[in-house]
Formats: sequence, structure tokens, C-alpha cells
Amino acid sequence: MLPAVAAASPGLYHLPRYHHLGRCFHLRHHRLLPATPARPSCGATHARRLLLAGAFASGEGPSGQDVDYSAGATNSGSAYLGLFVRLLGLDNDSRDREHAVCTLYQYSLGGRKSIDEIMQFLGCIVLIISLLKSESTPACEAAAGLLRNITSVHIYRKMAGESGAMEEIISLLCKSTITPEVHLLQTKEDDYKIIRKEAKSSLIQLAGDDCYYSLIIEEGLVRVPLVGSAAYKAFKPLPHSWPSFPDGSEIQRSSRPSKYGATELLLGLSVNENDTKPDEAKINAMIGRSNQQFLARVGAIELDDQGKEESGSEKNDMYTILPWVDGVARLVLILGLEDISAIKKAARALGDASINEHMRTSFKDAGAVKPLLQLLKHKDVHVREAGAYALEKLSVSATVCRNIKTEGGLGLLVNIVKDQDTPVELLEKIIYILSRMFDMAICMVPTPDTEGDKDSGNNAIPQTSVNQEMASELIFDFDAISRLTKVLKEASPRLQARVCCVLDHVAASEQHATAMTAACTGSVIEAILEIGVIHGTRSDSENFDETPSAVIKELSEAVSAAVRLLTKLLNFDLFFRSINSEKITSLLRRMLKSSFPLQSKDCLAACLLKLESRAGLSGDHGVSNIDMEITIYQTIPRLVEQMMNSLKFENKKSAVIELNKIISGGVLEYTRALADAGGIFPLVKMLEEGDGDALEAVLAILYNLSMDPENHPAIIAAGAVPLLKRIVLMEGPQWSSAIQLLRTLPV
Repeated sequence: MLPAVAAASPGLYHLPRYHHLGRCFHLRHHRLLPATPARPSCGATHARRLLLAGAFASGEGPSGQDVDYSAGATNSGSAYLGLFVRLLGLDNDSRDREHAVCTLYQYSLGGRKSIDEIMQFLGCIVLIISLLKSESTPACEAAAGLLRNITSVHIYRKMAGESGAMEEIISLLCKSTITPEVHLLQTKEDDYKIIRKEAKSSLIQLAGDDCYYSLIIEEGLVRVPLVGSAAYKAFKPLPHSWPSFPDGSEIQRSSRPSKYGATELLLGLSVNENDTKPDEAKINAMIGRSNQQFLARVGAIELDDQGKEESGSEKNDMYTILPWVDGVARLVLILGLEDISAIKKAARALGDASINEHMRTSFKDAGAVKPLLQLLKHKDVHVREAGAYALEKLSVSATVCRNIKTEGGLGLLVNIVKDQDTPVELLEKIIYILSRMFDMAICMVPTPDTEGDKDSGNNAIPQTSVNQEMASELIFDFDAISRLTKVLKEASPRLQARVCCVLDHVAASEQHATAMTAACTGSVIEAILEIGVIHGTRSDSENFDETPSAVIKELSEAVSAAVRLLTKLLNFDLFFRSINSEKITSLLRRMLKSSFPLQSKDCLAACLLKLESRAGLSGDHGVSNIDMEITIYQTIPRLVEQMMNSLKFENKKSAVIELNKIISGGVLEYTRALADAGGIFPLVKMLEEGDGDALEAVLAILYNLSMDPENHPAIIAAGAVPLLKRIVLMEGPQWSSAIQLLRTLPV
């Protein structure tokens, strides 16, 4: 059934009207144009425009009085669709295209059948999308409306997306001057409420994807779970006391107290004192906490039907979107409730929102660290895991790690590690948190307590690193080290690297080194090195090629961390006597020749030198095999990489001079290692950039390389010949070295 539609050009009512099969036509005694006209004249174009203006115009009077909704009427209306679709073509006049798309938009309001009739013309959707870029507002608006109607049918939605509709719509929305068809009319309150509701619903759906959620957070919005109004009934506001910031730090009392008690009620009386003036982050935290606690007290923080309207999801997965100030405070408030499901959702949402330093410090200022640490002692294992997940995400920030230590979290985390009943998933997160704290030197670096003594208001005396080391010795006993060693033996390479970081932090103490010796940590390190040899040595290249790069990266990080721990433990005789130094030396030498990243070989070289000095492997004369292998597989590749990738000329110059010292020793293996590492091309490039000592060193290295005829093609291909000729012609201090090098090349 084809309904009557509105006229596209209302200024044609003075023309004679003719009704044909329910359609009202405005004609000026023109014959109907053929379906595929040739190049029309100006008069024909004007006549065709009149036809477009009136082809689907309704008559006067009430709708439906003179319209016969019959199958014949539908077929008659459909007969003109081909003409209108053809007039959408880019070769037609812009006004004709505008009238055509407006008419098709009105026709599409007839429902699914009308849309199907329009879409039977292949390519029409591409022409409609092209009109979104039209400078005519009516044409752009009609095209957008027509696309909306077409995409309301599921089978056409994918077709519209593949035709580029999304790109054009987004570009339309990103215009500096928002066009009327996409302008949010805030004067129409009801319409604007609907638009806001739909926008929030769309954002909630997009927040399910991590990438989109990151963009949403960057715009200042946070996803918050809807836990039900009943959950907030357990909220108990704190009794009246001296006010404090959400993170627990108290506002210092004024030195000029009011005898009427106004200072306690009006905190602004002491705002002039520098010690009590809060920063913007704490002000935002106080505002958010006040807003959310007030809503919770009056019972208006969450409505029972809010989730159904906003997210449209299942009851267990309902969320809302809040500005970050309110969202952060709401999540922290939920952490203090009694509902286990609500606490778990809030902790997960808090961790998901901790994507940048701003959000992490905002949660810290809002007081999230203390309740999250309390969740680690919760009787429900899922709540403990959710709390550990949130703390792991927050611990990326050094400020949060320092706050964890201030709240007494270090001892709690170590106790969880020592507990034999701790689930593996929870244990991994706790170890990640500990490793980050030790990486940032939170537990060993003296930091003043900026929050001061909460009872007296005086600043606390900074603790020394000695006191903190003693505290670490008290916390990390044999049980903790034994448990970490067991995890190190059974964990994945990524977790092994974290465990080694924790053990490396406490390995400086003889007491801890003795505990590691008793726990057979050396044998576990040896096993890690054996796995590294299996996956990374060049002798097993086929196996290496089949291993994914991500696995190789994690494995190399685990090996590097284990070797750093081994190097530190070699300082203690008891540990050195407990290991098989010859086997470990052999494994390290094989690892040095492996295809692991160059960064991992720095610690390998340091450990080999330490083992060499402890075992007395160095000879009295010449170069030892270990020193030669370190130079070939670690030093020379590192210097070549420094020449190639360093942005500073001074770094390149120092690398060239150090390479010259190595090559000038006359060891043939060093020259071959330099060529194999790809050092010829960056050396030739230094001929153009270098001067003075650097240029002299480059010429000396290239001359040594030219002694091997196999290096001649690479030197010539790198462009050394014209650069050497230029140096000779300039007759500088290095011209004799340059001409000597030219004579050795086959040019």
C-alpha cells in the first residue's frame, strides 16, 4: 500500500492538478519526459524539475480522501522510481538531484515495501551516499533520512556500510559548522532527552570494546556498573569528625581556631595556609565523594529501572556512563558496600578504567587503594581476585605503589604469597604488583611521608634506606622465598621474569641469599637457561623459526631476569659453591651465540665475566675464549646497532672509536663479526658525516675490512668509492688513509 506523501516543492499549488491513480501531478501542459532522456535543453530541464516537484505531491484536503490505495496505484508509483534514481546521477543538475532525493525520501516513508522498490535499482545507495556531501542542506537532510530508512531494514544495513555510508556520516558529523540535520535542538527538551538516552546507550555498547572504551575515558566518561538501589541501603555515612580528604589524608587544623567552632564547619577559613591548600585533584575527589554520598543517603543514587532504559542488557551486565569525577567516586563508594556482586563489579570496572596516569591517580586520590587492599582479605575468592585485578592495573603508577606501601600493603601482599592456599590467578597478580613496586624502588628508596602524622599534624621523619631494607628482611622470610622459588619453577616465562625481579630485590641481603640457596633457586635458574638454549640457539634454527615472536620475547625477558638474579647471587660464596658453575657457563656461552634480542645479551656478558672471575678461568696471557665470545656476540653487534639507530652524532662517534680499538687488535674473528653484523653500511655513512677522530677511525676499520676480498662488494655497494675520492680531492688530514683504502678496492 503506497501512502500519499508530502510535496517536495510547496510553491507549485497555482498550477493545474490532475489526479491519476491516486497521484496528484502539477503540469504546465508539458508532455511527460521519456525515462532516459538525451542531453536535455534548458527548457526540458525546467519541465523535468516541475515533474519531480509534483510527481508525488499530495492533493489538498485530508489525507486519503482522494487516494485509492490499490495495487494499480502502487505499480503506477513504482514506475517513476527508475526516473528518480537515474536523476540522482552525478551528471545531472544539482537541483534535479535535490528534488529527486527529496521525492525518494518521501516515498521511503511508505514502509518496507517502498524501500524494497527503491533498493531494486543497483547502485542507488552509492548515489544516495554521495549526496551527503552536497552543499544543499535539503538534499543532505533528505539523503540522511533516506539512508536512515534504508538501514532500518536489516538486509540493507551491511550494503550501506560497504558502500561507505559510515565514512560519509562521520565526516558530516565532524564538520566545523554543524548542519541543521544533525544539530541537537536543545530547545526541544523531549527530543533532546531521547537523543541523550540513545547516545548513552550507544556509548555503553561501545565501552564493551577495550579500544573504544579507551577513547570514551579520554573524553572524560567512565563506565559504572548498576548494582541496584537495594545494595546502597548498606551504605553508612561516617559520623561527624574532623574532615579528611578521600585518600585518607587529614586537613590540618588552622593555627587560628575560631572560639565559636566555625573553623570546623567552614574549612575555607584556613585556605590561606599553604599546608592546608588542596590541589585540583583532591578538590575533584572531594566534590565527587560529596555528590555520591549525598545521593546514596537520600536514596536517589540509582533507580530500579535505570539499567533497562540505558543499557538494555541482562540484569547482571547493566552499566551506566558517568563523568569521570562522579564515576570515580561512585566506584570507590561501591567498594565499601556489603553486596559481594556489587563489590566485584566495581573492582573490575575500576581496573578497566585505569588506562592512564590521570585515571590511576584519580582513583588514588579518591581513596580506592585502602578498600582494595581490604578486599584482598575478603572471604570470597572472586572478590579477592577482583581486588587484585584492580590493584594490578593501578600499580603501573609509581604514586599508587607508594600509596600501597603507605597503607601497609607490602606485608599483606607478601603474606598472600606465602599462603599455600592462594589460587594461581590471584598469586600471579600479587607478584606483578610486588615486581612493579620493586622495579620503581618503592621499598628501598627513602620517601618522606607527605601526609604527616594524622594525630599530631606534624610531618613524619623520612625513613632511611637502611630501615627499609631491614623491613624487607623482616617481611621476606624463608617461607616467602621458598614459595616464590616454587612459582619460579612452574610459572610461564612472563611470570618467571616478575618472580626474578622480586627475588632480585632481596638478593642483596646475605640472609635472603642463604634462604635462596636452601630453596635451590640456583637449580631453577639453571633450568630456565636450558629452556632458553633450546628455543634460542642458532644450532636449532628450525625450531626457532617455528616459535612465535611473542613467545621468544617473553622467554628472553625471563632469561634476562634470571641471569640478573644469578649475577647478584654470585657475590655470596655459599651460593656459588651450590651451583654447577661449569654447566651454567656453558649454557650462558650458548645463549650468547643465540638469536635472542641484543638487549638480553648485556646481562649474559656481565654474568659470564662474573663467573670467569669467580672460577679463575682467565688466562695469564692473550685473550680468553669468554672475552672473545662476548666481544663477537655482544659488544660488536651492540656498537653496530648504536651506529645505525642512534640519533646523536656523539653516540655514533663513540661507537666508531670503540670499534676501532677492537678491530685494531688484529683478531680476525672480530673483523668477520663486524661484517656479519652489518657494520659496513653504517661505517660508510660515517665517511660522509664524520670528521677528525671519527673519520680517522672509520677509515682504519674499513681498511681492515678491505683486507678480506669478500667484503669488497659490500664496501663498493655502500657508496664508499665516491666518498673516498672526495676526501682525497679535499687533501685533508685523512687523504692518505683514503687513497690507501682506494688502492685496496677493485675500482
